[in-house]
Amino acid sequence: MKREAVGKSFVIVALLLGFLAVLPAARADETNQETKVTFNQAVQVSGHILPAGTYLFLLPEDINQHQVVRIFSPDRRKLYAIVLTTSTERSQPTDDTAFTLAGRGSALPEAIVTWFYPGRTVGHEFLYPKQLQKELGKDQQTTIVAGN
Repeated sequence: MKREAVGKSFVIVALLLGFLAVLPAARADETNQETKVTFNQAVQVSGHILPAGTYLFLLPEDINQHQVVRIFSPDRRKLYAIVLTTSTERSQPTDDTAFTLAGRGSALPEAIVTWFYPGRTVGHEFLYPKQLQKELGKDQQTTIVAGN
């Protein structure tokens, strides 16, 4: 009888440890919203110009710091920018990543205004100096939806 209770306890503890070992791995991309994106022309993001190319957008693992977006090379060896955002909402989520870009005329690169992770209605609005923020609000904006 005692041996059976010890056996059941062992199985329960093993299952809990197995679940805990899998849990962080399953949440990693969801927590940091890792997004790989390729731009075919230069873009501006909060005072930084990113040349045409592929980038990795990441949030810190700490959910209390999700107003910070880090932009890396795809292999994470080069950090291009650390930028501040504020939360923004949309009415309907999409199944893929969505970026909103503001056209700024032919002489200037488009500016990234918002970024939404797949399946989310709350996203990230990139912060710009007040005057530029006003100008971006007046510029024609295009939302690009692309798979990860």
